[in-house]
Amino acid sequence: MKTIWLNHWFSTAYDIIALIRQGGDKFRIIGTNEAKESPIMLQCDEWYQEPRLRGEDYVDFCLDFCEKHNVDIFMPRRELVTISEHKAEFAEKGIKVMVDDYEKVSVLNLKDRAYELFKSLDIGKIPEYYIVTNVREFTEAYNSLSGKYDRVCFKFVRDEGGMSFHIIDNSPKDYASLFTHSSTRISLDTAISALSERDSFAPLMVMPFLSGDEISVDCLRTPSGIIAVPRRKSYSRVEHIVYDEEILKICCEFLEKFPLEMPCNIQFKLLDDIPYLLEVNTRMSGGVQMSVVGSGINIPYIAVNKLLGKEIPWSESREEKSVTYIESPLVL
Repeated sequence: MKTIWLNHWFSTAYDIIALIRQGGDKFRIIGTNEAKESPIMLQCDEWYQEPRLRGEDYVDFCLDFCEKHNVDIFMPRRELVTISEHKAEFAEKGIKVMVDDYEKVSVLNLKDRAYELFKSLDIGKIPEYYIVTNVREFTEAYNSLSGKYDRVCFKFVRDEGGMSFHIIDNSPKDYASLFTHSSTRISLDTAISALSERDSFAPLMVMPFLSGDEISVDCLRTPSGIIAVPRRKSYSRVEHIVYDEEILKICCEFLEKFPLEMPCNIQFKLLDDIPYLLEVNTRMSGGVQMSVVGSGINIPYIAVNKLLGKEIPWSESREEKSVTYIESPLVL
């Protein structure tokens, strides 16, 4: 029986593990997290709390953990880029890691380098953007963009899950604003005040805010073709599986010109119904289970078997569907 380890994943890895098990093969699955408890533990055969380590120290922990627990397949999320740099060390111990090579992963996990790559490959349409490292550059970028677009946003080049994403909103606050979700909104003055605490700061990407729907495409290259399942997302829990030919063409063209062998997620955002290529995540998305339910293609199970050298047949109907989810209480 093969052993799979998932380290410090999103809580939706609960569904990823369930999908792997649905494939029918028997796996011993280990989960770890810095937190003592997580919903993921309910899907795991074994559960351990991780130490608070980063960088090379964390990689050393991972190598030791794999050896100690006889791990065959390592599915990393935490320190993904650093782990990809050390794939050879895992391979020497017979451990297969579900991450692409460092040369590709490192580029795609930096927003500025990724956009330069998209331009060099002539892939899709990317939004206008500026990379800034001080307040003067930030203000100049904002002034340039605000003259062309309704709203401007920014986030750090090194970012995961949009944690640093903010929309610049200078509109006066009225009574109605008390009933809107505004945690991502910040005034220009407040942004400048915060950034002014540093003479220079980590590279920040400033770009127009793309106000349309998000399209999240869960992808995987297989011997029988490229799996690409697009989910159109708005601001509700309902997502729509819509096989837009333009989106599919961009995804397939990217994976042909820049072949990633592991699961990935390609994200677009609409502005005036034009899809802009935003980023490529070099791991399964937190919502991959929505794509699986909507398409009938079990991406996590297929990906695990691909690592093991086994091809799992799949087919697609390209039937458009609406998919949603509910929250259910669980006892840990």
